[in-house]
Amino acid sequence: MLVVRNSFIAKPGQAGKLAAQLKEMGAAGNLRNVRVMTDLTGEFNHVIMEHEVESASEFEELLTRYSSDPQAREKAKGYTDLWTTGRRELFRVV
Repeated sequence: MLVVRNSFIAKPGQAGKLAAQLKEMGAAGNLRNVRVMTDLTGEFNHVIMEHEVESASEFEELLTRYSSDPQAREKAKGYTDLWTTGRRELFRVV
């Protein structure tokens, strides 16, 4: 089992909007155990979306499916305008 963590620093005033859109994107993509979190401490405007996959190959399949799914692409429209930087991490659950 892997946890995929996508971490974003939203533009000022856009963290709530980004969090809401990420929740919609997770639902549209049928992501497993998706959760979206915002900061209480640390960097300002920090928004994280986590979900689970069984393996790295399942994650790759998810990326391929996402790029060709019109519903998922529609939900993602404009989300890149809401953040300044981001990163992705994959963690193995032990």
